[in-house]
Amino acid sequence: MRRILVTGANGQIGKVLVAELRRVYGRDSVLATDIKKSAENNEPYEFLDILNENRLYEIVHDHKITEIYHLAAILSAHGEWNPLKTWNINLNGLLTILELAKKKDIQKVFFPSTIAVFGKTTPQVNTPQDVPLLPETVYGMSKVTGELWCNYYHKKYGVDVRSVRYPGIIGYQSIPHGGTTDYAVEIFHEIIKNNVYTCFLDGDTRLPMMYMPDAVDATIKLMQADAAAIQTRSSYNLSAMSFSPRELFTEIKKYFPESEIAYDPDFRQEIAAAWSESIDDSRAHKEWKWKPSYDLARMTQDMIENIKKLY
Repeated sequence: MRRILVTGANGQIGKVLVAELRRVYGRDSVLATDIKKSAENNEPYEFLDILNENRLYEIVHDHKITEIYHLAAILSAHGEWNPLKTWNINLNGLLTILELAKKKDIQKVFFPSTIAVFGKTTPQVNTPQDVPLLPETVYGMSKVTGELWCNYYHKKYGVDVRSVRYPGIIGYQSIPHGGTTDYAVEIFHEIIKNNVYTCFLDGDTRLPMMYMPDAVDATIKLMQADAAAIQTRSSYNLSAMSFSPRELFTEIKKYFPESEIAYDPDFRQEIAAAWSESIDDSRAHKEWKWKPSYDLARMTQDMIENIKKLY
């Protein structure tokens, strides 16, 4: 029987992923864990500091866990405020989980990587799957290293570990904090509330993006795919669309013609400048039949419809 544990379950992706996993596999088959409990009903739930190796082992044993979706991490912008803490959290929890899987206590592991693994050595337009990786943030460094550990544990020990490089993720379910692509969520809330938004990136900074339903769909499809189809055991490129703050605002302005935007780039601009503008994810399309459902126009419409309900 499939028993799933999700770490970092109260994060931007975690909340939505847990809900969808429970819809697919049943509520009692999915255990949410995090260092803080969310306000909404999230049972079954266990408090878990991912650095507490003994507690992780206990939870896996007590709940008879067979799969782990390991989302617990510190993101790009917050990571630069405390690099050593970020490195510790982002790597050591993963290694503990991989060791569990090596001992065959866990049958399958999901590890989320990111476009932050790319840097100035990477072609920025239509970035290929296999490229030199020289990230300039500790978040990106930790994810590159995580990819390498995943590949190592698969090749050496046969661990069934699977990964995607998430682009910027956009969703109405929560306001994310600590990411370089967070403007693409903030802008909807601010324009719907106040009709004006000040963006922390330059207007023409193009980045790969994905709407939350596609991100969750891709994650579950990857984990459901036959193991023989998964030929990339570091991390798959993944994308759905690419746009700049100016292009996103142009789309939003169709619904709010009186709205305004200003640009006041901060330290996140330098981070974004080192990342890809667009991604070649053809390998994911070929090997496990990945296909996004949302483009910029459809995503914008759905975001506005759902966020307006909040206000």
